[in-house]
Amino acid sequence: MDRILAAQHLTAADLLPVIHHAGDSPAQVESSSVPIVSHAAALFEPYIRPSTVHSMLRLPAGVLQSIHTRVSHSRRAWQRFIAVRIPSADALAMDPLVLPEAIVLIDRHYNSLAPYRPYRPNVYAVRHGSHLTIRYVEFLSNRLVLRPHNIAFPIDLVEVAPGESPSDLLAGRIALIVNEL
Repeated sequence: MDRILAAQHLTAADLLPVIHHAGDSPAQVESSSVPIVSHAAALFEPYIRPSTVHSMLRLPAGVLQSIHTRVSHSRRAWQRFIAVRIPSADALAMDPLVLPEAIVLIDRHYNSLAPYRPYRPNVYAVRHGSHLTIRYVEFLSNRLVLRPHNIAFPIDLVEVAPGESPSDLLAGRIALIVNEL
């Protein structure tokens, strides 16, 4: 059993249900805290295991409930909200919107290119190869166009593979940016 768990990068704690504090309903716990995970977990893991959580991002109650979804069918079963830390090198292209070591809240149930608010571009967490990138995104000629906020950085193009849709490359919409704690 230990070898099976090790091969799956699991611990025994990952098999146990999450334990909530006395007096907290599961809805209250979920609504006020979001796991901060690695970029790989944000991109590829539908459910966040306790062993992959670096820390928790605490949010005021009710913040997450007010966020609207636009989810593709393949993503409906995924854990909706996760957060990641953006390293300095990755944040520079989105400066001053995203500062080095910022934490971004990703809504993985919003992987549509439709604007969340009319006339305002969405910022997305995008799978670029096996790397998570934060950018404005457009879809042109079977490619995702990744636009930085900082004009000193180049525009990147990501080819959408045959049988893949643009929403498959979007980890989710950035719902909140925490630049300083």
